[in-house]
Amino acid sequence: MGDVLAYEAELLGLVREYLDFAEFEETVKVFTKECKIKGKPLPKPAGVSSRDLKALSVQKDLLTAFENGEQKVFFQLWEEHISPSVQDDEPVAQKLEFYLHIHFATYLLKHSMGKPDKTELEERISHFKAYLETKGVALSQTTEFLPFYALPFVPNPMVHPSFKELFQDSWTLDLRTRLEKFLSLTLKAGQTPRLLNLFKENGQCNKEMLQHLHQQLVESEQRTMTYLKRFNKMQADYHNLIGVTAELVDSLEATVNGKMITPEYLQSVCVRLFSNQMRQSVAHSIDFTRPGTASTMLRASLGPVKMQDVPLLPSLDYEKLKKDLITGNDRLKAFLLQALRWRLTTSYPGEQRDTVLQAYITNDLLDCHSSCQRSVLKLLHSKSEVVRQYMARLINAFASLAEGRVYLSQNPMLLQMLEERLKAEDKDSLTWENVLGALQKFSLRRALQSAMIKDGLIFWLVDVLTDTDCLSDYTLEYSVALLMNLCLRSAGKKMCARIANHVLRVLSDLLGHENHEIQPYVNGALYSILAIPSIREEARAMGMEEILRCFIKEGNAEMIRQIEFIIKQLNSEPLNDSIASDDEEEEEEEEEDHDIMEADLDKDEVLQPQLGELAGEKLLTTEYLGIMTHTPKTKKKLLPGVHQSIDEPLQRPVTPGYHRTAYLM
Repeated sequence: MGDVLAYEAELLGLVREYLDFAEFEETVKVFTKECKIKGKPLPKPAGVSSRDLKALSVQKDLLTAFENGEQKVFFQLWEEHISPSVQDDEPVAQKLEFYLHIHFATYLLKHSMGKPDKTELEERISHFKAYLETKGVALSQTTEFLPFYALPFVPNPMVHPSFKELFQDSWTLDLRTRLEKFLSLTLKAGQTPRLLNLFKENGQCNKEMLQHLHQQLVESEQRTMTYLKRFNKMQADYHNLIGVTAELVDSLEATVNGKMITPEYLQSVCVRLFSNQMRQSVAHSIDFTRPGTASTMLRASLGPVKMQDVPLLPSLDYEKLKKDLITGNDRLKAFLLQALRWRLTTSYPGEQRDTVLQAYITNDLLDCHSSCQRSVLKLLHSKSEVVRQYMARLINAFASLAEGRVYLSQNPMLLQMLEERLKAEDKDSLTWENVLGALQKFSLRRALQSAMIKDGLIFWLVDVLTDTDCLSDYTLEYSVALLMNLCLRSAGKKMCARIANHVLRVLSDLLGHENHEIQPYVNGALYSILAIPSIREEARAMGMEEILRCFIKEGNAEMIRQIEFIIKQLNSEPLNDSIASDDEEEEEEEEEDHDIMEADLDKDEVLQPQLGELAGEKLLTTEYLGIMTHTPKTKKKLLPGVHQSIDEPLQRPVTPGYHRTAYLM
């Protein structure tokens, strides 16, 4: 109570000051009367009125200096009474100050009866130049102000079309009105009561601290995800390296014993070293039963490498998850789609990732087996752009895994839905990019290839690739790779024959594209379609061989060898004009093991949690934790990727992500 009494007069003064500022006139009267009755000390309110009078005086002096063209007086008052934060941070203040400098720079030209004083005019113009080179630089990229940067260099601005408006009375009157309004608001705002300042400073400080801490939390979680991915990759590379090292030690031991090592064997070791395809434990991929070898001792010294050391992720309540994906609000849907994708992309390749995918498939997460009107797949047509984007990202992640492609292919409508989105979304959107990525991975499966060819996707792709300037590197690579995969089929080649000239011109343009990652797919597509006699004739007619030989002069060794194969194909004479069809095969051929989770799946996340919102694994394990249902499941044995000679153009379907790693050698 003693503290209150010590500061009572000041506290009451703060309250009175705020009530005066907020114009609570009746309240002020009652407050003053009650303080008097109770004998409370209440300071006189002279401070508020004196500040108001001072503000009015400053405003009047500034307007007088404006009207009289007193440049030095005006800007001296401006610097004294307009706070630096307002001058530097408020766009309205910045623009007004720019026009004020123009007003004073041209003042003599407008108000001199005869010729203006040359020395004073030059001084004003020099002052304007100095402003443009310092504070005025901030507006140099603004279209509205760009012409005025030439004003100091125009000999007679009064007759120049760009500056005529500056010398009209209406322009000066309008500027004065804007100045008066700005001063009224700014100078009054500068006289805010002390109570309000105390509240704002304290509240703002706490708010900024919370926002800062929240931002740090979000950034930490993002860094954790990045480090987890790097750790998983390093661990996979480490396992791979152990296996390859063991093989090389065995080879060295064999050489000491007089056995020859074939180049083919060394090449296979190198392919393993660089292919990054070690998806199972070293225990599964290396034979431990050979007693007495040096590799056994090496493995023993390095210690066992077991995938079982990687923990399985908690099971989820998929029924609740799917319900919220269908009926929840758009923000919740987006967060769930993001978290489910992160489970796939950040899980460790092998048993952990296989278990995650198997749980998704077993619980039919995307409703691929459902014929209900309201299914999770319908989120592809959501009105929310973020929901559509995150649904496309999740489908693209599924399609990155062979078993995921098998699961997605079981819904006959999904391919059509993706094709519709591909033609409806903007080409520079991440939704479009991920839909395209998913379709490209779909093209590894023959049945889906056939459907895409039948739907005319080749024609659409050729049109898109006519103008590559609007395509990102990802969309360009996946567009060309998709086109190549479809052109490998006889039906695809026949489609290309219908627009032979257009296809050949697009592919020849792409040969010279600055993105060299697309060259293998362009070469593969060209080599494939030149098997058609009518396309070869069209290519010869347009001088394709001369075009190709130009690239031989500029290309690298690999590119040169592939182009030589294409030229050989171009000049070949068909023994039989009919092309053997591969479309009658009823059975789906065994798919190769193209399991690559490219980093682009998680790039440029537009969704960030606000303070108190759950996201990622934390959201799943807090709100959707299920009963532990993980059961070991033998993964379907897939064909290993077929490694053809790099001298030849690609002749099997691939994805860019897989090709970059598997074909390094």
